[in-house]
Amino acid sequence: MTIAPVRSTDSQQLIAESTEELLAQADGVPEARRQELLDQVILLNAPVARSIASRYRRKGVDADDLEQVAYLGLVKAANGYRPEASTAFLSYAVPTIRGELKRYFRDCAWTVRPPRRVQEMQGSIAAAEPQLTQQLGHLPTDEETAEALGTDPGEVAEAASVRGCFTTLSLDAPAAPDAGTSLVETVADAEDGYELVENVHTLAPAVSDLDDRDRKILALRFCGGLTQEEIGNELGVSQMQVSRLLRGILDRLREDLTKPTG
Repeated sequence: MTIAPVRSTDSQQLIAESTEELLAQADGVPEARRQELLDQVILLNAPVARSIASRYRRKGVDADDLEQVAYLGLVKAANGYRPEASTAFLSYAVPTIRGELKRYFRDCAWTVRPPRRVQEMQGSIAAAEPQLTQQLGHLPTDEETAEALGTDPGEVAEAASVRGCFTTLSLDAPAAPDAGTSLVETVADAEDGYELVENVHTLAPAVSDLDDRDRKILALRFCGGLTQEEIGNELGVSQMQVSRLLRGILDRLREDLTKPTG
């Protein structure tokens, strides 16, 4: 279904009256006809969904995705509204659309997921901030936002601090505005030397208990990279003997290294 913009010459009152008429017609008719009428309701009220979605922009989520979520909320509202209700359609649809957007932010938009209460507070701040900015003439402080939401300024500050959790910075981004390096170039590489030192200190006592021939076999195999056949030629023994010697040496080392201490 294509969401077409409503012409600026169409008054809100006319849209509201047309919406109520369409919803009344959709009550009690066959499903196919009912869906056609609800589609018209959705098209008429699409600007409302877009307007609500716009209040959640610049929060790290693509604007097209926000509009799609808002349209989904409008579709749910159109299908869930009952003409016999005492409230107007928009009084039912607007909270439904907002709820859908908040749910999307809570469940789908987080790269790093903070606690549930922080997620929900961040959604409330995002929805209230544009109206507060318009009323106050400046970006609201934590105290002003907290007063409008009926909560504590500390909770607002905590929720506002997680706005960056919706997106992550690309490692290809510049490390600084005037720098010629990217962030990935500033990330430290893994240092294998620490593990090597730890392994040497762990093995040294066990290897020191071996005799000269066994230490030479280990050195030829694991330091020199010789094959068992080459080691046999070096020592004047067969490849089969080298295999048995190696197995015995490794078994002794394993037993020594796994022996309980203390």
